Amino acid sequence: MSVLVPPFTRETAIQKVRMAEDSWNSRDPHRVSLVYTEDSQWRNRAEFPVGRAEIEAFLARKWAKELDYRLIKELWSFHGDRIAVRFAYEWHDDSGHWFRSYGNENWEFAADGLMKRRYASINDMPIRESERKFHWPLGRRPDDHPGLAELGL
Repeated sequence: MSVLVPPFTRETAIQKVRMAEDSWNSRDPHRVSLVYTEDSQWRNRAEFPVGRAEIEAFLARKWAKELDYRLIKELWSFHGDRIAVRFAYEWHDDSGHWFRSYGNENWEFAADGLMKRRYASINDMPIRESERKFHWPLGRRPDDHPGLAELGL
């Protein structure tokens, strides 16, 4: 896997967003943590992990709660070493209640292409299982599956 470094072009920003989506859809906390700097700073809802170890622990807790997690990210904007994305993901809890979580992220990258800052704002909306829109097998979203814009999200 190649590392894309700033400054980003539209093409490399789109590639960086898809690489992040693919990584998060693996639901592998260690794999995901490796794309962040050793001292990366996050804001995710009311949690503020710093560094790979805290990020990995955060993600392990997240995916233990958010079952059958499927995520789509879309480029919103980019400039220099920063990328803004919007995203949605679907998941259910251990009682079988489904949710679609919507959010925005602001990313800042180090010169080596690792993310040094990630600020996320997220809202959860309860949905019925019949309202789900993300229907691929767990893992990477297939290239022919619609993105957020095509799904009207």
